[in-house]
Amino acid sequence: MSDVIDVAIIAVIRNGLMLCVRKRGTQRFMLPGGKPEAGETAVQCLAREIAEELQCTVDVASLRPLGSFEGVAANEAGRRVRADTFIGEITGTIELAAEIDEYRWLPLAGPFDVPLAPLLEDGPLLKTLCAADA
Repeated sequence: MSDVIDVAIIAVIRNGLMLCVRKRGTQRFMLPGGKPEAGETAVQCLAREIAEELQCTVDVASLRPLGSFEGVAANEAGRRVRADTFIGEITGTIELAAEIDEYRWLPLAGPFDVPLAPLLEDGPLLKTLCAADA
């Protein structure tokens, strides 16, 4: 088993707030997305994960790649996560499903009143998101 988990995530930013989710049984908030299934592209993965977890649709035409970011995995001890990251929009009313327990719109520039996943908290991803939203 690899020590690196590949995922695709989407930054949905509205009025200076970013959509973050918290998985069931965990404490940290992260950008929505997930692990690709065999043969799936990052965009296909996002579309499936957002539909499964938030009951929304990814506006594929709005997606802009921000790059690949790596950090400590939030919920899997001793592992790292490598995230193909996009900024874009989703449509529909958010309804929590699958393993998602909570969502929040957090201020992109902070301060944060909830714990963030290390990928957001420790790395350059948050700075890149702020620059992309400017």
